[in-house]
Amino acid sequence: MIEKVRRGKSEELTLVIITVGAVAAMSLFLPDKFLTLTNFQSMASQFPEYGLLALGIMLTMITGGIDLSVVSIANLSGVAGAMVLASHTKALALGLSPATIIFLAILAALAVGAICGFINGFVITAVGVPAIIATLGTNGLFMGVAIILTEGHGIRGFPEEFLFIGSGTILHLPMPLIIFVLVASMVALMLRKSSQGFKMYMLGSSPLAARFSGINNNKVLIKTYLLSGLLAGIAAIIIISRVNSMRPGYGYAYLLLGVLIAILGGTNPDGGRGGVLGLSMAIVILQVLQSGLNILSFSPFLKKFIWGLILILVMVITYFQTYTWSGRRLIQNSLKTGAS
Repeated sequence: MIEKVRRGKSEELTLVIITVGAVAAMSLFLPDKFLTLTNFQSMASQFPEYGLLALGIMLTMITGGIDLSVVSIANLSGVAGAMVLASHTKALALGLSPATIIFLAILAALAVGAICGFINGFVITAVGVPAIIATLGTNGLFMGVAIILTEGHGIRGFPEEFLFIGSGTILHLPMPLIIFVLVASMVALMLRKSSQGFKMYMLGSSPLAARFSGINNNKVLIKTYLLSGLLAGIAAIIIISRVNSMRPGYGYAYLLLGVLIAILGGTNPDGGRGGVLGLSMAIVILQVLQSGLNILSFSPFLKKFIWGLILILVMVITYFQTYTWSGRRLIQNSLKTGAS
């Protein structure tokens, strides 16, 4: 346990150094464009979308699984919310207030996200399909449903009040950032203070040990994927509010970013380790890099190549770190056994 704590502290310190280095480098080479209030507000408005999706991926990775359907869940949730919002003219004629319409749209998006997450959890636990295969399949399923509902067309015509969620500010802080901080704080509390969080770490560390400890592994998994679906629903609300429309296919590049952020933030793909603090620092690192690449006019294809390259490098580094720590622990145990 002490070694795990030391390793976690070492990874967090490394992320802090990388974060400071990335900000310093961009500030040094792009002072006129990077060090501006407008740029920082822009960055703070952009990352909550994929940051929330990365949170969902992180939760499922902690249990030893993964959710490859988060973007499709966000798309389907966004379609559900957009369909309610697009009917606001008729709803107003029936006497409903804009606040009621917005509330119903948010409720619809969250409900669809939760249902999709439950479907993922059910397929994984009841049918026994591996998480990576199950969510890859539902990824196409949910996207297909979204395309069928919209017939491939965009949905527009939202109430003006709804746009504040994606574009408004409070004390110069963008609303998406405020939402992300609140949701991330709740996720951190859940992981650290609730029985669900403890069971998720136990399940990810050893499913067999968790089962013998009296933990209902299937119940924990269903709750975890339901939470991932809810986070995707919240991300969908921000997305459709920021762009003032909804079309299936929004955020298609967020899956790679979400997985990269989760792993860069210290989440173990094999399960049992991960946290909101490391993930948040990983978000800052990638958003700073993305902002610099945008300022330098890098093409989207080149940026995708860079994210993929970084993901591979992080996985390689993580593997060697794990190997080193495991070898060190084995040597220490051998010395203790020999001494006794």
